[in-house]
Amino acid sequence: MSDLKKNRVSRSNRRILENSEPGRFDGETRIQDAETAQDTKEYIGQEVKFWRNERGLTGKRLAEMSGLSQAMLTKIEHGNVAPSIQTLLQISSALNVPASMFFHRIEKSRYVSYVPADKRMTVDRLGTRAGHIYELLGQNIGHAISIEPFITILDENAEPFSSFQEEGFKFVHMLEGEVVYRHGERRFPLKPGDSLIIDAMAPHGPEELIDVPARIMVVQIHSRFDPGVR
Repeated sequence: MSDLKKNRVSRSNRRILENSEPGRFDGETRIQDAETAQDTKEYIGQEVKFWRNERGLTGKRLAEMSGLSQAMLTKIEHGNVAPSIQTLLQISSALNVPASMFFHRIEKSRYVSYVPADKRMTVDRLGTRAGHIYELLGQNIGHAISIEPFITILDENAEPFSSFQEEGFKFVHMLEGEVVYRHGERRFPLKPGDSLIIDAMAPHGPEELIDVPARIMVVQIHSRFDPGVR
C-alpha cells in the first residue's frame, strides 16, 4: 500500500473514531482507566477478527491489504496493543466496513427519544397557517443531522398552503383524510397510506383540502451545521 493511501483519512471517519468512546484523546488511542483500556483493546481485537473472518481473509492477507505487518495484526486481534486511529482506518478500508463498527459493542449508550402518545407537544412551525396543528413526535439533540417527526392536523378551518420551503428533505405519509399535495410544479393526490419523499427546497404543502379533518405524518431531515449540503 502506498504512503498516500495509508495517510488518506477522511474527516468524517476521524470524527466517528474520535467521538466513539468517552475519555480523553491523545492522538493515538483513547485513554481511560487501566481496566477499561484493556477491555477496549480486547473488544476492538475481537471486532477486527470477526470482520476478517466475515470477509474470508487470512491474517496474512488482511495485513497485506492494510499495509500492516502480520505480527502487528495478530497483536491487535489478541488485544495486546491499542491500535492508533490511522491503523484502524487502514484496517477498516481493507475490510470495507465503517471504522465505527470496531467500537459499537463497547459504547455505553446510544441516543434515544421516547415520546408517549399522551405527552406529545403541540408546536408552532415556520409558516403555520390557521387550522394547521403540529404535534411533535420526537427530536434528536446534539447531532449533525436533524430528524424531526411530527403530525400535521388539518381541521375544518384549515387553509391550504403549498409554499413551504426549507433545507433538507421530508417524508410525507397520509394517515387520515385526503389532500392534493404540491411539490414544485407537480401535484400529488394523497389518501391514507400514500407517501412522498421530497426535496424540501421546492415549494410544497397541501394545496387542496378534499377531505378534512386530515392527519399527515411528516419527517423533516436536514443538516444542522451545513444547511447547504445536499
